Amino acid sequence: MNSKKNRSTMRMLGKQLQAARMAAGLTQRALAELAMIDEETIASIEQGRRPLLSDLAKTLDRILDTKGTLEAGVENLPEIDQFPVFAEEYILHERGSIALSWYDTLVVPGLLQTEAYARALLSGRVPSYDEDELETKIAGRISRQEILERKVPPTLSFVVWEPALLWPNGGRETHLNQLRSLREHSALPGLSFQILPLSRTSHAGDAGAFTLLETPDHQHLAYTESQRGSQWVSNPDEVSILARKYAMLRTQALTIEDSRSLLDRLLGD
Repeated sequence: MNSKKNRSTMRMLGKQLQAARMAAGLTQRALAELAMIDEETIASIEQGRRPLLSDLAKTLDRILDTKGTLEAGVENLPEIDQFPVFAEEYILHERGSIALSWYDTLVVPGLLQTEAYARALLSGRVPSYDEDELETKIAGRISRQEILERKVPPTLSFVVWEPALLWPNGGRETHLNQLRSLREHSALPGLSFQILPLSRTSHAGDAGAFTLLETPDHQHLAYTESQRGSQWVSNPDEVSILARKYAMLRTQALTIEDSRSLLDRLLGD
Protein backbone atom coordinates (compact mmCIF):
# COMPACT_ATOMS: atom_id res chain seq x y z
CA MET A 1 0.00 0.00 0.00
CA ASN A 2 1.60 3.27 -1.04
CA SER A 3 1.44 6.78 0.39
CA LYS A 4 -0.55 8.06 -2.62
CA LYS A 5 -3.34 5.61 -1.80
CA ASN A 6 -3.18 6.68 1.83
CA ARG A 7 -3.56 10.37 0.91
CA SER A 8 -6.31 9.57 -1.59
CA THR A 9 -8.34 7.75 1.07
CA MET A 10 -7.88 10.67 3.48
CA ARG A 11 -9.14 13.09 0.81
CA MET A 12 -12.15 10.89 0.09
CA LEU A 13 -13.05 10.77 3.79
CA GLY A 14 -12.58 14.55 3.94
CA LYS A 15 -15.04 14.98 1.08
CA GLN A 16 -17.54 12.79 2.91
CA LEU A 17 -17.23 14.98 5.98
CA GLN A 18 -17.65 18.13 3.89
CA ALA A 19 -20.77 16.76 2.20
CA ALA A 20 -22.32 15.74 5.52
CA ARG A 21 -21.52 19.12 7.06
CA MET A 22 -23.06 21.04 4.17
CA ALA A 23 -26.14 18.79 4.18
CA ALA A 24 -26.58 19.69 7.85
CA GLY A 25 -26.37 23.39 6.95
CA LEU A 26 -23.27 23.99 9.06
CA THR A 27 -20.20 26.08 8.33
CA GLN A 28 -16.76 24.76 9.25
CA ARG A 29 -16.69 27.16 12.19
CA ALA A 30 -20.12 26.07 13.44
CA LEU A 31 -19.18 22.39 13.26
CA ALA A 32 -15.89 23.05 15.00
CA GLU A 33 -17.70 24.84 17.83
CA LEU A 34 -20.13 21.96 18.28
CA ALA A 35 -17.24 19.47 18.32
CA MET A 36 -15.17 21.79 20.57
CA ILE A 37 -12.17 21.79 18.25
CA ASP A 38 -10.42 24.38 16.06
CA GLU A 39 -11.99 25.45 12.78
CA GLU A 40 -8.63 24.77 11.10
CA THR A 41 -8.88 21.12 12.14
CA ILE A 42 -12.16 20.69 10.25
CA ALA A 43 -10.71 22.50 7.22
CA SER A 44 -7.58 20.33 7.20
CA ILE A 45 -9.54 17.09 7.46
CA GLU A 46 -11.91 18.11 4.66
CA GLN A 47 -8.91 18.95 2.46
CA GLY A 48 -7.28 15.60 3.17
CA ARG A 49 -4.28 17.18 4.87
CA ARG A 50 -4.98 15.72 8.30
CA PRO A 51 -6.29 12.27 9.25
CA LEU A 52 -9.65 11.97 10.98
CA LEU A 53 -9.08 10.11 14.25
CA SER A 54 -11.59 7.62 15.62
CA ASP A 55 -12.76 9.61 18.66
CA LEU A 56 -13.43 12.72 16.59
CA ALA A 57 -15.17 10.63 13.91
CA LYS A 58 -17.60 9.33 16.54
CA THR A 59 -18.29 12.87 17.72
CA LEU A 60 -18.90 14.13 14.19
CA ASP A 61 -21.13 11.14 13.38
CA ARG A 62 -23.27 12.08 16.38
CA ILE A 63 -23.42 15.80 15.50
CA LEU A 64 -24.09 15.23 11.80
CA ASP A 65 -26.32 12.17 12.30
CA THR A 66 -24.24 10.20 9.80
CA LYS A 67 -24.95 6.91 11.58
CA GLY A 68 -21.35 5.71 11.95
CA THR A 69 -20.30 6.45 8.37
CA LEU A 70 -17.27 8.54 9.33
CA GLU A 71 -16.14 6.12 12.01
CA ALA A 72 -16.35 3.26 9.51
CA GLY A 73 -14.29 5.29 7.06
CA VAL A 74 -11.59 5.81 9.67
CA GLU A 75 -11.51 2.09 10.43
CA ASN A 76 -10.85 1.40 6.74
CA LEU A 77 -8.02 3.90 6.31
CA PRO A 78 -4.70 2.36 5.22
CA GLU A 79 -2.89 1.13 8.30
CA ILE A 80 0.08 3.47 8.22
CA ASP A 81 0.22 5.38 11.47
CA GLN A 82 1.51 8.92 11.41
CA PHE A 83 2.30 8.81 15.10
CA PRO A 84 2.77 5.99 17.61
CA VAL A 85 -0.06 5.53 20.09
CA PHE A 86 1.87 7.18 22.92
CA ALA A 87 2.16 10.40 20.89
CA GLU A 88 -1.39 10.72 19.54
CA GLU A 89 -2.74 12.24 22.77
CA TYR A 90 0.09 14.78 22.78
CA ILE A 91 -0.63 15.76 19.17
CA LEU A 92 -4.29 16.38 20.02
CA HIS A 93 -3.38 18.56 22.99
CA GLU A 94 -0.74 20.36 20.94
CA ARG A 95 -3.30 21.31 18.28
CA GLY A 96 -5.60 22.88 20.84
CA SER A 97 -2.98 24.37 23.15
CA ILE A 98 -3.07 28.04 24.12
CA ALA A 99 0.59 28.07 25.20
CA LEU A 100 3.51 25.87 24.26
CA SER A 101 7.06 25.94 25.62
CA TRP A 102 9.60 23.71 23.89
CA TYR A 103 13.20 22.92 24.86
CA ASP A 104 15.33 20.93 22.41
CA THR A 105 18.94 19.88 22.56
CA LEU A 106 20.00 17.98 19.46
CA VAL A 107 17.60 18.93 16.66
CA VAL A 108 15.42 21.83 15.57
CA PRO A 109 11.97 21.55 17.23
CA GLY A 110 9.51 19.67 15.05
CA LEU A 111 7.11 22.61 14.80
CA LEU A 112 9.88 24.68 13.19
CA GLN A 113 11.43 22.09 10.86
CA THR A 114 11.40 22.58 7.10
CA GLU A 115 10.19 19.64 5.05
CA ALA A 116 13.71 18.98 3.72
CA TYR A 117 15.16 19.03 7.24
CA ALA A 118 12.44 16.66 8.51
CA ARG A 119 13.00 14.34 5.55
CA ALA A 120 16.75 14.16 6.18
CA LEU A 121 16.20 13.61 9.89
CA LEU A 122 13.57 10.88 9.50
CA SER A 123 15.52 9.21 6.68
CA GLY A 124 18.37 8.57 9.10
CA ARG A 125 16.24 6.56 11.52
CA VAL A 126 17.55 3.16 12.64
CA PRO A 127 15.79 0.86 11.90
CA SER A 128 14.76 2.76 8.80
CA TYR A 129 11.20 3.50 7.72
CA ASP A 130 10.00 2.01 4.45
CA GLU A 131 9.06 4.49 1.72
CA ASP A 132 5.37 4.63 2.62
CA GLU A 133 6.04 5.09 6.33
CA LEU A 134 8.62 7.80 5.65
CA GLU A 135 6.26 9.87 3.50
CA THR A 136 3.48 9.50 6.08
CA LYS A 137 5.75 10.52 8.96
CA ILE A 138 6.99 13.59 7.06
CA ALA A 139 3.43 14.65 6.14
CA GLY A 140 2.36 14.20 9.74
CA ARG A 141 5.17 16.30 11.11
CA ILE A 142 4.64 19.15 8.65
CA SER A 143 0.85 19.15 9.16
CA ARG A 144 1.39 19.86 12.86
CA GLN A 145 2.79 23.25 11.90
CA GLU A 146 -0.71 24.43 10.99
CA ILE A 147 -1.08 25.70 14.56
CA LEU A 148 1.40 28.45 13.65
CA GLU A 149 -1.13 29.75 11.13
CA ARG A 150 -4.21 29.70 13.35
CA LYS A 151 -6.17 32.94 13.55
CA VAL A 152 -5.27 32.94 17.23
CA PRO A 153 -2.09 30.86 17.46
CA PRO A 154 -0.84 29.65 20.82
CA THR A 155 1.78 31.65 22.68
CA LEU A 156 4.97 29.88 21.65
CA SER A 157 8.37 29.80 23.33
CA PHE A 158 11.36 27.82 22.08
CA VAL A 159 14.75 27.38 23.71
CA VAL A 160 17.21 25.43 21.55
CA TRP A 161 20.73 24.39 22.49
CA GLU A 162 23.23 25.81 20.00
CA PRO A 163 24.64 22.43 18.79
CA ALA A 164 21.23 21.66 17.24
CA LEU A 165 21.73 24.68 14.98
CA LEU A 166 25.34 23.82 14.10
CA TRP A 167 24.61 20.28 12.91
CA PRO A 168 24.35 20.36 9.08
CA ASN A 169 21.53 17.81 8.92
CA GLY A 170 20.75 17.02 5.28
CA GLY A 171 23.75 18.90 3.91
CA ARG A 172 24.70 22.55 3.50
CA GLU A 173 21.68 23.77 1.51
CA THR A 174 19.13 22.05 3.76
CA HIS A 175 20.96 23.39 6.79
CA LEU A 176 21.02 26.96 5.50
CA ASN A 177 17.37 26.87 4.46
CA GLN A 178 16.47 25.61 7.93
CA LEU A 179 18.39 28.48 9.54
CA ARG A 180 16.66 30.97 7.22
CA SER A 181 13.28 29.51 8.20
CA LEU A 182 14.15 29.82 11.89
CA ARG A 183 15.16 33.44 11.37
CA GLU A 184 11.79 34.16 9.74
CA HIS A 185 9.86 32.37 12.48
CA SER A 186 11.82 34.24 15.16
CA ALA A 187 10.18 37.47 13.98
CA LEU A 188 6.60 36.19 14.30
CA PRO A 189 4.43 37.95 16.89
CA GLY A 190 3.67 35.74 19.85
CA LEU A 191 6.68 33.49 19.17
CA SER A 192 9.83 33.62 21.26
CA PHE A 193 12.96 31.88 19.96
CA GLN A 194 16.06 31.74 22.14
CA ILE A 195 19.36 29.95 21.74
CA LEU A 196 21.09 28.34 24.70
CA PRO A 197 24.77 29.01 23.88
CA LEU A 198 27.35 26.26 23.78
CA SER A 199 29.64 28.50 25.81
CA ARG A 200 27.59 28.02 28.97
CA THR A 201 29.46 25.79 31.42
CA SER A 202 26.21 24.64 33.09
CA HIS A 203 22.49 24.92 32.48
CA ALA A 204 19.13 23.56 33.64
CA GLY A 205 18.49 21.40 30.57
CA ASP A 206 21.24 18.81 30.82
CA ALA A 207 18.71 15.99 31.40
CA GLY A 208 17.25 16.30 27.90
CA ALA A 209 14.47 17.79 25.81
CA PHE A 210 10.91 18.39 26.99
CA THR A 211 7.76 20.29 26.10
CA LEU A 212 5.28 22.14 28.31
CA LEU A 213 1.77 23.01 27.18
CA GLU A 214 -1.33 24.69 28.53
CA THR A 215 -4.78 23.53 27.39
CA PRO A 216 -7.78 25.82 26.82
CA ASP A 217 -9.12 24.84 30.25
CA HIS A 218 -5.74 25.85 31.76
CA GLN A 219 -4.49 22.37 32.47
CA HIS A 220 -0.68 22.26 32.53
CA LEU A 221 0.97 19.21 31.02
CA ALA A 222 4.45 18.15 29.94
CA TYR A 223 5.91 15.70 27.44
CA THR A 224 9.40 14.21 27.40
CA GLU A 225 11.22 12.13 24.81
CA SER A 226 14.14 9.74 25.02
CA GLN A 227 15.86 7.04 22.96
CA ARG A 228 13.47 4.39 24.25
CA GLY A 229 10.17 6.21 24.14
CA SER A 230 8.15 9.19 25.21
CA GLN A 231 6.22 10.02 28.35
CA TRP A 232 3.27 12.19 29.31
CA VAL A 233 3.79 14.11 32.55
CA SER A 234 0.54 15.20 34.19
CA ASN A 235 1.46 15.03 37.88
CA PRO A 236 1.41 18.67 39.05
CA ASP A 237 4.61 18.27 41.06
CA GLU A 238 6.52 16.84 38.09
CA VAL A 239 5.12 19.45 35.69
CA SER A 240 6.16 22.15 38.17
CA ILE A 241 9.74 20.87 38.20
CA LEU A 242 9.93 21.03 34.40
CA ALA A 243 8.29 24.46 34.37
CA ARG A 244 10.92 25.74 36.80
CA LYS A 245 13.65 24.23 34.65
CA TYR A 246 12.22 25.97 31.60
CA ALA A 247 12.04 29.30 33.41
CA MET A 248 15.70 28.94 34.35
CA LEU A 249 16.64 27.96 30.79
CA ARG A 250 15.06 31.15 29.46
CA THR A 251 17.27 33.21 31.77
CA GLN A 252 20.35 31.18 30.80
CA ALA A 253 19.70 31.45 27.06
CA LEU A 254 20.55 34.40 24.87
CA THR A 255 17.92 37.12 24.64
CA ILE A 256 15.50 37.04 21.72
CA GLU A 257 17.45 39.82 20.01
CA ASP A 258 20.85 38.21 20.58
CA SER A 259 19.47 34.89 19.36
CA ARG A 260 18.40 36.53 16.10
CA SER A 261 21.85 38.05 15.78
CA LEU A 262 23.44 34.63 16.25
CA LEU A 263 21.19 33.20 13.54
CA ASP A 264 22.30 36.03 11.26
CA ARG A 265 25.95 35.22 11.98
CA LEU A 266 25.40 31.53 11.32
CA LEU A 267 23.76 32.37 8.01
CA GLY A 268 26.64 34.70 7.20
CA ASP A 269 29.18 32.00 7.94
